[in-house]
Amino acid sequence: MEISAAGRLEVRITTADVGKRVSVRRLRDAGVAGRKFTDTVGVLTSWDDGVLVITRRDGESVRIRESALVAGKVVPAAPARRRGPAASYEELARVAARGWRPLESERLGAWELRAAAGFTRCANSVLPLGDPGVSLDEALDAVRRWYGVRGLPAYLQTATGAEGTQELLCAELERRGWVREVSAEVWTGALAPLADRAEGAGVVLSREADAGWLARYQRKGVSEVALRVLGSGASVWFASVPGEGGTPAAIGRCVVDGRWAGFAAVEVDPALRRRGLASEVMAALARRALDEGASAAWLQVETDNAGARSMYAGLGFSAHHTYHHYREPEGR
Repeated sequence: MEISAAGRLEVRITTADVGKRVSVRRLRDAGVAGRKFTDTVGVLTSWDDGVLVITRRDGESVRIRESALVAGKVVPAAPARRRGPAASYEELARVAARGWRPLESERLGAWELRAAAGFTRCANSVLPLGDPGVSLDEALDAVRRWYGVRGLPAYLQTATGAEGTQELLCAELERRGWVREVSAEVWTGALAPLADRAEGAGVVLSREADAGWLARYQRKGVSEVALRVLGSGASVWFASVPGEGGTPAAIGRCVVDGRWAGFAAVEVDPALRRRGLASEVMAALARRALDEGASAAWLQVETDNAGARSMYAGLGFSAHHTYHHYREPEGR
C-alpha cells in the first residue's frame, strides 16, 4: 500500500481515477472475525455519494464506504505474467471470435452483433471491442431491436481482469438492469510443451465432425446451424479416440489461426476419465497446430469446473482474463 514519508498509510486515489486499476485497504465491518483490514484490487468503476465500487478480476463488484478507506493507490493496468504467451485481451477476443463464427453478423461502430439461431451464447451475442459510435443507451436499444427481429434474447459478451477489458461497461450494464448469466475464463499456454506431454498415437484427426464425434459431443441434437459454427475458423481440426460401439472414447476440437491454436469440446467418456485421454487428444491437436506454424494455445474453462482447471494447469495453462455474458433485462 502507499506509505508516506512519515510512515503513514495514505489514500492516494480520487474520483478522477475511475476507470483505473487500484489497490485499496479498508477497515473490515464491525463484528467480522479475523484481520482488522482487508485489501481489494480491481478497476475503480464508480465513486458516488461516498461509496466506491471496485470490480475485481473475476467480475465481482465490491462496494466500499469512503469513510472505511485506510490506504489506496493506482496500480499497473495488469499484473506481469509469469508464464505463458504474452497477449492482449483484444487479440485473444478477436482470435476466439474468428474461431466460432455466427451465421450472420452486423457492425454497430466497433461492436459486432452476432447471431446463429441460438446455438451457444458466444455465437449469439454482441462483441463490444470499442466504441459503438452512439451513446450506450442508443447502442443497447439497437442491440435489442436487432436480436428481437431474430427472435433471440439480447446478450453482450464482456470481459474483466486484463489490460483493455471492460469493467466500466460491465458496471454500466448492471446499472441498467442487465443480468450476468454466465462467466468463464480464457486460459493461455505454450503449444510446444503441450505437444510433448503425450504420444497421441491412438488419436484420429479429421477436417469434419463425423457422426461418431457428434455422438460424444455434449450438446445433443446438433443442427445444421451448429455444424456450420463448429466448422468455422481459419483451420479447423476434429480429434477422436476410437471407442466401443462407434462412439469415441474422447474427442476434441482445435482451430489454428496464425500463432494461436484454440482448443474446445475436449470431452471424455465418463467411464474412461483420469486415464490421460484428454491429454492425448490435446497433444495430437497441438502437434498438428505446430506443423501449421502456431506457437501459443488458448482455451475457455468455466470457473466451477475444478477437474478441467486442474488438468489444464498441469498442462501449463494459466488464466488470462474472465469473460461474461450479460442478458437484457426482463420485460424490455
